[in-house]
Amino acid sequence: MRNKGKPGRLGVGVIGAGKVGAVLGAALRAAEHQVIGVHAVSESSLERAELLLPDVPVLQIPEILRRAELVILAVPDDALADLVSGLAAAGHWQVGQLVVHTAGRYGTEVLAPAMAAGAIGLAIHPAMTFTGMSMDLERLGDCVFGVTASNMVLPIAQALVVEMGGEPVVIAEEDRVKYHAALSHASNHLVTVAGQSAGILAGIGVEHPERVLSALMRASLENALASGEGALTGPVARGDVQTVAAHRAALAGEDIGEDTREGYLAMSRATALRAHARGLINRGTLDGILAALGEPTH
Repeated sequence: MRNKGKPGRLGVGVIGAGKVGAVLGAALRAAEHQVIGVHAVSESSLERAELLLPDVPVLQIPEILRRAELVILAVPDDALADLVSGLAAAGHWQVGQLVVHTAGRYGTEVLAPAMAAGAIGLAIHPAMTFTGMSMDLERLGDCVFGVTASNMVLPIAQALVVEMGGEPVVIAEEDRVKYHAALSHASNHLVTVAGQSAGILAGIGVEHPERVLSALMRASLENALASGEGALTGPVARGDVQTVAAHRAALAGEDIGEDTREGYLAMSRATALRAHARGLINRGTLDGILAALGEPTH
């Protein structure tokens, strides 16, 4: 169904009113596209759709595909392939219909069944964590989107990202998994490290560990992004073997969770190898740190 409003505006259907789908739908709506329908099942998704996409009807998936010129598939990564192929087998995709998925792991190959039916496949992944609330719309202005599409339709993907307020960065099809691994490593593991560190502090009686960690972690992240390897500091980078050994001993107690202990040892080892590869510590110091961590030396 053609959107009769501003020229070039599309009728958009959102499948998956999770934190990402609802926000991107709202962003496209703010760019004067018409969101014609949203598919939501869980109570939280229905509430999110009502909050971010007021007055947009909740529709079944086949009805959305019948009406929409642009379909956003914002579903879990592991559900995406079956959804696309199932809809293709049922004959729901339309010739010339734009189909966008938001999964970081995949390029457009996962959309092959829809593209075989004549749809135009685009992979558009926002490199941002979402709350599913209106504040995310403002944060899109600082967000980079990893986009993958064929050369002929890549400008469409890039234009959609710009309309949502983001910055498009082209990722090759064969590089999508590495791209996603890099983002997961940076984001998810940062949360794990913060939680583990807060747990240690709470265990020694610090009432508000987040206050202790806040300035340190914010500065470390900003310095790392601004200065790269030049921001690396701490006992490993300084070659303080005895301090590293003391850390290992202190974390060996039963009051420390196994995930915290193993996380510290693994990250210290990775930091030592990285520091040595960049000439910050010599071979002898590296071997000393690895031995202090209980690792075999080379």
